[in-house]
Amino acid sequence: MAVYEFLKEPSSTYVLLLLFLISLIISVIIPYVCRSFKCWHTTDPIPICWPVVRMLPALFHNSHRLHEFATDVLILTGGTFNIKGPWFANSDLLITSDPANIHHILSRNFANYPKGPQFRKIFQVLGDGIFNADSEIWEYHRKITMSFFNHSQFGKLLIEVSWEKVEAGLIPVMENFSGRGLTVDLQDMFQRFTFDTICVLTLGHDPQTLSIDLPDDPTQKAVDIIEEAILYRHILPESLWRLQKWLRVGMERKLAEASTTVDNFFYSCIEKYNNPSQFSAIGLYSKVYKEYSLYSSSNGKSLDVFLRDTLLNLMVAGRDTTSSALSWFFWLLARNPQVGKRIREEIEANLNISKGVSLKDLSSRELGELVYLHGALCETLRLFPSVAFEHKSPLQPDVLPSGERVMPNTMIVLSFYSMGRMESIWGKDFMEFKPERWISDHNKNRNLHVPSFKFPAFNAGPRTCLGKEMAFTQMKIVASIILLRYEIQVVEDHPVMPASSIVLHMKHGLKVRITPRD
Repeated sequence: MAVYEFLKEPSSTYVLLLLFLISLIISVIIPYVCRSFKCWHTTDPIPICWPVVRMLPALFHNSHRLHEFATDVLILTGGTFNIKGPWFANSDLLITSDPANIHHILSRNFANYPKGPQFRKIFQVLGDGIFNADSEIWEYHRKITMSFFNHSQFGKLLIEVSWEKVEAGLIPVMENFSGRGLTVDLQDMFQRFTFDTICVLTLGHDPQTLSIDLPDDPTQKAVDIIEEAILYRHILPESLWRLQKWLRVGMERKLAEASTTVDNFFYSCIEKYNNPSQFSAIGLYSKVYKEYSLYSSSNGKSLDVFLRDTLLNLMVAGRDTTSSALSWFFWLLARNPQVGKRIREEIEANLNISKGVSLKDLSSRELGELVYLHGALCETLRLFPSVAFEHKSPLQPDVLPSGERVMPNTMIVLSFYSMGRMESIWGKDFMEFKPERWISDHNKNRNLHVPSFKFPAFNAGPRTCLGKEMAFTQMKIVASIILLRYEIQVVEDHPVMPASSIVLHMKHGLKVRITPRD
């Protein structure tokens, strides 16, 4: 309060100027110096711990390739490494890709590793939805979300909504580009597809962003900015990003503007919702909020805020993870055409397409019989997990299976991206795209079960993703229709690399040419 009163005085102008200069140094000058001075950089991927700044230069130097940088370090250090932040910032973290550590943190000692206050600070924009919630509130969210996904109407609605969007959106757009010989960003198309479908499922509203004119959509752009900003909150010490937030500069200014855009979209949809008889998440959550007082009494938040937090969490999960996986899937198929050929053969043989069976008539069970396609999607998620990392902190002191002792509030980053690139986990062919590794040697009509602590693309333990089956259903629908109707060719020399985001998007999208198959 004393600081607040001081800032109201005329002399606060000088304080604000000083804080602005500090933020400028932090945001611009330090990163520039770290990237520019060759003495900071070595050919050894293991970062040097310099005086004062410690390993900050290595982080800034590799800020454009954080996931690959973490993988390089973890491969050389046995899967677990301590990254030392600047001595003045209290920003040390432990990064690991050790399956034993993953199993310990996410399953065996789950109660000691809640999301915690630090996680909620970084992911503050997501509010009190299922991603940020702990204890009773998390159990409440999980119970209601499970009841939504397990509802007898949900599976049917998912298939109907997905096929309607394929027929009214995806196919017309692809026909338009294939007929004119133009290039298109396939990742953008998939994001529009999943955004429209998840909005129908959760909000009962179709924003129709997947249409021939591909209209600009501020909400989707805002979500991308939010995800990028959240990643940078993991890199910057809390004191620094909080200073940027207070001064409304840098990435924090973009985050605040994006959050406003997202809020306006959700509150508008909530206000317009007037069809309680329609099955949707907004209807279900409105009903349970009124019946149970746990959330409102614990947080003191209105129904509108509760719906905004809850549905934003579901939308981010439903839009980004599936669209990211589909983008990497088709990029990998372009590099491995023999896999695409086998998937087409499986679809045509198993689903009797040649006998006039419509793909639209397929059920989730029949889609589940596409074993090789399922293996190819799992292989995609092994190499490019949609959520590339997660961070945890223990409540009580603990010793990890790898031997590291961790204290309360120690930030531990679980690198799921790096796990897919470990020879110790996947063997010498770990970088090969092999759907066969997901098929049983004894029964070619069955997929192998791989423990989630080895393959955590859908998280692991009690927080395993509830939308896993929904994601596979949508991916199989989209993959089937595209592979049967079109050839996808990635534009030559188009750069493909992971973006700096909590979701593993492609930084420059996926520019392709589409041609119809005979």
